[in-house]
Amino acid sequence: MVKIGLDIMGGDYAPETTVAGAVLARQKLPGDVRLVLFGDTERILPLLQKNNASPGQFEIVHTTQVIEMGDHPMKAFTKKTDSSIAVGFEMLKRGKIDSFTGNGNTGAMMVAALYSVKAIEGVLRPSLAGVVPKEDGGTGLLLDVGSNADCRPEVLCQFAQLGQIYAKAIFHIENPKVGLLNIGEEEEKGNLIAQSTHQMMKKMTTINFVGNIEGRDLFSSKADVVVCEGFVGNVVLKEAEALYELMKKRNRSDDYFERFNYENYGGVPLLGINSPIIAGHGISSATATCNMLIQAYHMVETRVTEKIKMAFNPSLAESTGK
Repeated sequence: MVKIGLDIMGGDYAPETTVAGAVLARQKLPGDVRLVLFGDTERILPLLQKNNASPGQFEIVHTTQVIEMGDHPMKAFTKKTDSSIAVGFEMLKRGKIDSFTGNGNTGAMMVAALYSVKAIEGVLRPSLAGVVPKEDGGTGLLLDVGSNADCRPEVLCQFAQLGQIYAKAIFHIENPKVGLLNIGEEEEKGNLIAQSTHQMMKKMTTINFVGNIEGRDLFSSKADVVVCEGFVGNVVLKEAEALYELMKKRNRSDDYFERFNYENYGGVPLLGINSPIIAGHGISSATATCNMLIQAYHMVETRVTEKIKMAFNPSLAESTGK
């Protein structure tokens, strides 16, 4: 049985939207998937009833504290030990659940991931990866999108590996093309970090590097995985969200631009951690929460975390005969 944890108390509209999202996901996920809800039982039970769901369909872990959106991530995680995030990550660490998801304080999720579940051996910095809708109907990946504002070339090269493994496992792209987001296609373009990273990626045999990718080519088929620092990636991600909102405000409807709706994906995976973790948007709706849980299931089902572990630690693959 697969167990996926959800922070019921996290998000601007929690617990109403998170409970509703869990109920929607329960209807769409396979029967052998158990959703584990972390939060205040007294608030969860009436909302399950409101959504015509039985408490027996879920596993509920009662918690008494909440890490608020404005809380300092480190202080809140260490002091609020009975919060939905802290308890959820403790169960993830102990193997009581297979994945953890939440729409709450992203900083606290990052702190909990690094100090509780920890990074995979060999991974310098885990990375948040955002989905990029391609104009040809395909799906790409952009990383990092906010967890690492500044990065050394070695870190960016690892992002390329993480993204390639995820794109192959989740998007079923046999040999994902990896591009470096830059201000020009020529390899001498960009700042010193970009130039150094380009030279390092050229020599890597573990990725299918296709060179620099300009911003205007991000949604084309030139690359399946696009690598950049978290500062740049977060700006790109927020601009894409803003573009979608502008289209909606102007009553423009287009099948392609509908794919920019964050609700379709629900959240962004944190790659390079020992267990599958997905951070959702603070304003997530029930639909977004549902899709976040489904994405978490796919991460568990495809064993993408195990594939990353073996890629960064070849001895594991040898010991398991894979």
